[in-house]
Amino acid sequence: MKTKIFLAFIMVATMLSCNSEKKDSHEGEEQEEHGVEGAVVLNARQREALNLKLGSFQMRNLTTLVKSNGQLEVPPSGSAEVTAIIGGNVKTINVFHGDRVKKGQLLAVLEHPDYISLQEGFAEISSKLEFIEKEYARQKELFENNVGAGRDYQQTKSEYNTIKAKYEGLKSRLQLLNLSPDKVKEGEISNTISIKSPINGFINDINIKVGTYVDAKDILLEITDNSAIHADFMIYEKDVHLIKEGQKIHFTVSNRHEEELTATIFAIGKEFETDSRAVHIHAKINEKITGLISGMYISGHIHTDENYTRSLPNDAIVTEGTKSFIFVLDNESMAEHDHDGHDDGDESHEEVENHDNDNDEGHNHDEHANELNEENDEMTFRMVEVMTGLKDEGYTEIKLIDPLPENTQIVMNAAYYLLSDMGKEETEHDH
Repeated sequence: MKTKIFLAFIMVATMLSCNSEKKDSHEGEEQEEHGVEGAVVLNARQREALNLKLGSFQMRNLTTLVKSNGQLEVPPSGSAEVTAIIGGNVKTINVFHGDRVKKGQLLAVLEHPDYISLQEGFAEISSKLEFIEKEYARQKELFENNVGAGRDYQQTKSEYNTIKAKYEGLKSRLQLLNLSPDKVKEGEISNTISIKSPINGFINDINIKVGTYVDAKDILLEITDNSAIHADFMIYEKDVHLIKEGQKIHFTVSNRHEEELTATIFAIGKEFETDSRAVHIHAKINEKITGLISGMYISGHIHTDENYTRSLPNDAIVTEGTKSFIFVLDNESMAEHDHDGHDDGDESHEEVENHDNDNDEGHNHDEHANELNEENDEMTFRMVEVMTGLKDEGYTEIKLIDPLPENTQIVMNAAYYLLSDMGKEETEHDH
């Protein structure tokens, strides 16, 4: 009897031992599924939902800086106000607001009787000049040969110079009106004049209508050459001593907050604005950007030294207590995961095929395959402790505690989500 009881005790102990081993094995498998400690695994669908971005360290200047606001401007040579040399009535307008025009392009046509009178006067003086030129040459020859009287020669010379001066003056006026002096000499008289563009640029304003009379002082059109646009900043008195020509400015335009541009200072004002006690600084925009318009507001900062340091966007950094961390792509864990999970993927694929064959009402085989591919396309991100330094304009200086490979890919955003997801996995594992 005692022998039977002893044998039964041994059998119960053996069963408990076996159950304990199975439990330990199961817990080990669960721990392996959770991945590497201090890391988080995301599949393609999760990364897409987070709009996860990978990048590398950026070298930025986060030291002494001067912040400034201003607006985009064009130089005096990049803008023009078009006027009529002589008043007249608007006959045609050949451009529209916003049109791009080239230097010399026809903008409008004016007409007036005064244009005819000017051409008639030039034709008349041209004939007189031709006559007096011959008479002057004859009198000069006689005087030089001591045949003619000196008085006649001097009188003819005076008349010649007077008529020639009038001729050149009228000729210049015709050329300013875009009329051809040679055609006028041949008798081609026009009652209209052409208003042409003095520069390349865009039509900003049109102040005329067909039929209206415009005077010589009236502004007909305004043209701006935006290709010559530059950044005009205001620097306050306390910061002027820090500014030098050649310094680089990082700035954004009012309608492009996400796009940072750079400009180089080429001129510094020498006079303070009365009200603001600030001076203008002018900087050439380094990038070739379209769509910039004179008058757009800009906001920027000027680094007054060349001390560049390793930095990351603020969204790439998380803190726990007094420590700071970033997440990097763990290529070694990914390689091990792909190697270990390859056979499992084949087994899962076989299970899907068996399931499709046994159950005609199940999902389509291709849909299952796509879901498996998305789940298997996983990336492991490892948390790395770092030290932070200076901060500016959404970026933070990073000091590495342990070196990282040069080509390390870093999570540039959503780092707090990765931290919380990793904490959730650890909590589930503890339970």
